[in-house]
Amino acid sequence: MSKTILEVREVHTFIEQHHILQGVNFTSRADAVTVLIGRNGAGKSTTLKTVMGLLPAAKGKIIYQGKEIQRNKPYEIARMGIGFVPEHMGIFSDLTVEENMRVAMLAEDDATSARLDRILGMFEALRKFWKSKAGTLSGGQKQMLAIARAIVNDTSLLLIDEPSKGLAPIIVDVVIDSINQIKEHSVVVLVEQNFYMASSVGDDFFILDDGRVVHSGRVEDLIQNEELQSRYLGISKVED
Repeated sequence: MSKTILEVREVHTFIEQHHILQGVNFTSRADAVTVLIGRNGAGKSTTLKTVMGLLPAAKGKIIYQGKEIQRNKPYEIARMGIGFVPEHMGIFSDLTVEENMRVAMLAEDDATSARLDRILGMFEALRKFWKSKAGTLSGGQKQMLAIARAIVNDTSLLLIDEPSKGLAPIIVDVVIDSINQIKEHSVVVLVEQNFYMASSVGDDFFILDDGRVVHSGRVEDLIQNEELQSRYLGISKVED
């Protein structure tokens, strides 16, 4: 059986007076991409932000590599080897691509340099625009930069929130290819509404609805389950 890297147990999260997560449970295996899917407002992004410490867990446990982290600060969680790509990317528009990458680095050593070389091989556009302001990049290039910053350190677990949002289909395919490469080095937990992307990279799925996990299993089984797709994801079969 695969080792569990991340375990979320009965987690409750509030945003102001709103009870967003109402006992979320999921696990992420060492050799799998875990996708959290569901309709808008289901609690997917809140789940990632809670794991990252950006929102406090009111109840429950978050266990990363055997250690509880639900009381840790975001910078402490990042230094444990967890990277986070937020929905709105969070890049510094007034800094160059190079400066964005250097700001993200915890160290400038040989290991970081080797990871950077691998990243630039994955995202050739970043090499091309290395000295350009990040604000001048296209949407797809900004997403590449956001992902690159999150994996330039020794990242064991990568949390990615809606990486396909607003991207053209051809760029979505580039992001899919990058995630398939990243999962050779890091465990990935992906929030994604684009079922094409989720099914292209995911191994395990957890469907969230109203702040709870209502269904889980292997992505290959979800692809065949049109009733489940329609009920929770709003995907309807197009009749010939």
